[in-house]
Amino acid sequence: MKSQTSSVAPQAATVTPELLAQHSITPEEYDRIVAALGRTPSLTELGIYSVMWSEHCSYKSSRVHLKRLPTKSDRVVQGPGENAGIIDVGDGWACAFKIESHNHPSYIEPYQGAATGVGGILRDIFTMGARPLAVMDSLRFGPLRDDGKTPRETIHKNHSILEGVVHGIAGYGNCFGVPNLGGETRFEECYSGNPLVNAFALGLVRRDEIFYAKATGIGNPVIYVGAKTGRDGIHGATMASEEFKEGSEQKRPNVQVGDPFMEKLLLEACLEAMKTGAIVGIQDMGAAGLTCSTCEMGARGGVGLEVELDHVPQRETGMTAYEIMLSESQERMLLVADKGREQEVLDVFAKWGLDATIVGTVIAEPRLRILHHGELVADIPNQSLTDDAPVYHRPVGTWKAPVPQGPTKSAFEKLGYEDKVSSRDYTADLRTLLASANICSKRWVHEQYDSMVQTNTVQGPGGEAGVMRIKGTKRGLAMALDGNGRWCYLNPTLGAKHAVAEAARKVACTGATPIAATNCLNFGNPEKPEIMAQLSAAIDGIAEACTALGTPITGGNVSLYNETRGEGIYPTPVLGIVGLIEDITKTVSASWKQAGDAVLWITGAKLPPSEERLREFGSSEYAKTVLGEVWGTPPSLDLAAEAALHQCLAELAHAGLLHSASDISDGGIAVALAEAGFGNGVGVHVELTQAPDLPLAWTLFHETATQVIVSCAQVSVEKVKAVVGKYPELLVANLGETVKDSFRIQVQGMTVIDERISGLQHVWSHALESALHEEVLA
Repeated sequence: MKSQTSSVAPQAATVTPELLAQHSITPEEYDRIVAALGRTPSLTELGIYSVMWSEHCSYKSSRVHLKRLPTKSDRVVQGPGENAGIIDVGDGWACAFKIESHNHPSYIEPYQGAATGVGGILRDIFTMGARPLAVMDSLRFGPLRDDGKTPRETIHKNHSILEGVVHGIAGYGNCFGVPNLGGETRFEECYSGNPLVNAFALGLVRRDEIFYAKATGIGNPVIYVGAKTGRDGIHGATMASEEFKEGSEQKRPNVQVGDPFMEKLLLEACLEAMKTGAIVGIQDMGAAGLTCSTCEMGARGGVGLEVELDHVPQRETGMTAYEIMLSESQERMLLVADKGREQEVLDVFAKWGLDATIVGTVIAEPRLRILHHGELVADIPNQSLTDDAPVYHRPVGTWKAPVPQGPTKSAFEKLGYEDKVSSRDYTADLRTLLASANICSKRWVHEQYDSMVQTNTVQGPGGEAGVMRIKGTKRGLAMALDGNGRWCYLNPTLGAKHAVAEAARKVACTGATPIAATNCLNFGNPEKPEIMAQLSAAIDGIAEACTALGTPITGGNVSLYNETRGEGIYPTPVLGIVGLIEDITKTVSASWKQAGDAVLWITGAKLPPSEERLREFGSSEYAKTVLGEVWGTPPSLDLAAEAALHQCLAELAHAGLLHSASDISDGGIAVALAEAGFGNGVGVHVELTQAPDLPLAWTLFHETATQVIVSCAQVSVEKVKAVVGKYPELLVANLGETVKDSFRIQVQGMTVIDERISGLQHVWSHALESALHEEVLA
């Protein structure tokens, strides 16, 4: 398409401090814009800079720290910088996966905010040429029940957000036709004003059929495909880069509206068009919409794009160039086709009933040139929008422990620390934990998701990790999400290490070998030195853990400004780990299979001193939920032992020795033993050894890392011990055996918990629905 205008500069805007503030552009940034252009920007150009230089798109506060993350391995095909990371999984197949946040939109409009989060991450996957195979989500909400601190109206709002988000995820994913394998749902007071909605997706692509978001070929046509452009989502990226203030709920026009049926058509049309060989580059119109896709495609290819907005399909009349460029309407893509073959592409999209229009041309000069009604409204060097975006070395404060390092006197008394044979009712404590928000069944959430569509699901919600088969091969993929904001609040570096280790451990429990990671970094206002201290420390923790466990970061997302009226969330890095199972028939589940099996405990060989272990106990769900106090630090973590555990579990699974394997995490070993029985209604009788100089509650409910419980046939016990014995970093102990309905834990010969497994399961499985029902009645 030839330019319809001369090189006359776009008409300058009248720039005022108020206009800059509306665009979240500082005076210093405005001076850089003027220097890059050599003139005053037009209003459309100012809008383009505002979204491309927003925190959400430019990572201007985090980019200097993200460089410390490991990103390479023999399996990594594509690391950070593309729509999704890609790893080689053998037999000519590659796996594309990524996690993204949609936190701010989900607070303002829970249903559409969550739904479009799912839609956006799915487009990131099939933009790479991959067919989406599975989705998961990591969710954080405020309390659903009266905790004595949260106002009633806030609890009511939390209910509304939870229900809207879950319905939005289900509504989009189910209609699109992709299985949801679960993930995690957690609750803490700090998320009341700022919920977290992190969406993960994974897809498969042939290694030789991967597509990239790069424009090439001077004179090649630029084609807009998918839904029409409307006024929804304008300045969505800017809104996602700000704190919530009074009245933020009124920003509903900044939230996009999704159409999963349109997305399904777009998926099929894109994959079919890719197979024609006529497409040379493709990019999703996600954050910053047409702006982001045009300038980034040009920048990656070292070329420019010239676009005529009159050709952009629009569903509303009278849209300005500013509105068209900044709209974040969903289900849209931008393609670059080979010149002379554009009709092949147009015909494919016409077959699927989708708009497909040539809107521009690839030009030699690396600039973004936008025309509207024959006039040049934007003419910007690509590099100034992408590589030359501001990078801030924000002050990093000194991190300080936010809570006492040891338990209070009242906590000592509640623990029965001085009385080794405590009179506490530990069965009641276990029931309290099983009914607590972070441990109870999330069945109400998962049952709204279709987990079996596409018939590839081997293990869905409720297991340690989701598992999918790779059709046509013996292999399978395991995936898990994990994060613990409270632990990162107590120690950002150590808490972030745990997020990596636990997600990888969940994957390893299925028999898979963890091979790669994606991360979503959810933090508060980066302009505060204490927040930057959390972010920097967490990235160091992730880097160390990913390096030790062999799971390089292939991409992800940073979500900052998660604050409402100055109150920030806990620092919450969420890690998604993908693992490879060589033989899908040897996948290990988390539930006891049958009565009569041996139950073994595999753990790290090194234990910290008793004083340190008591300090770590203050970070547990038991301390928070039962004792009502939080102190100390997260558990210590030996990454060498953690890596050995993952290798050991893969070896045990490959040898076919295990009937089940499950991670010991929230609630400690007592909760893990109970939850392993809920899948098949099988109980357990075990004998534990009380740790010297520690309260009995620690033995039952501590959350030390690098530990799992496994079950196997009695005749396989010595074989399991022999395999574990090959790893000097690990220890193994025989705890007892699985039985019918009964659940009994003895410590030093004394029965401390005795209950029917069905009774414990009832408490665990109905707690979330009960909390939601109470709100309805109220």
